[in-house]
Amino acid sequence: MDVRAARADDAEALRTAVSRAREETVFDDIGAPLLDVSAAGVREAAAEAEWSFLMEHDEEGPVGLAIAHPDPDGAEAELLALWVHPNRAGEGIAGELLSRVGGALADRGVETLRATVPADRPSATEFFVAHGFEARGTRRSPVGDEDVVVAAPRTLV
Repeated sequence: MDVRAARADDAEALRTAVSRAREETVFDDIGAPLLDVSAAGVREAAAEAEWSFLMEHDEEGPVGLAIAHPDPDGAEAELLALWVHPNRAGEGIAGELLSRVGGALADRGVETLRATVPADRPSATEFFVAHGFEARGTRRSPVGDEDVVVAAPRTLV
């Protein structure tokens, strides 16, 4: 498998991979919808994000995706999407994608990578803590309370 920068023309291949996984949106490992995987949705996310990485299998196509975007001040970035095909869960793909995002952020001087997870899903927070994140707190959003987790990008590499 190979990790590379995602491109806007990956949209259809990613949409097909997610569809084959019987999912309608990109989900993280705990089931929170992260990204509309219509071809237009993926193109839009890839165009707006500063850092997008795709993991591909030679025969299966896309098996993982990570997208991050910096805050306006550039000191922090938010992890917008992290998806691994369910057939590939537990193979270290999420960790590799987080490592690539961390490396790219560290190279640009970004000090913090932030992710949010539903507060009622402790397994989500545990996933990120296991990958080097620390809890920052909880915030209220239109969809409910979310735990905010952060990591220094250089620690993810």
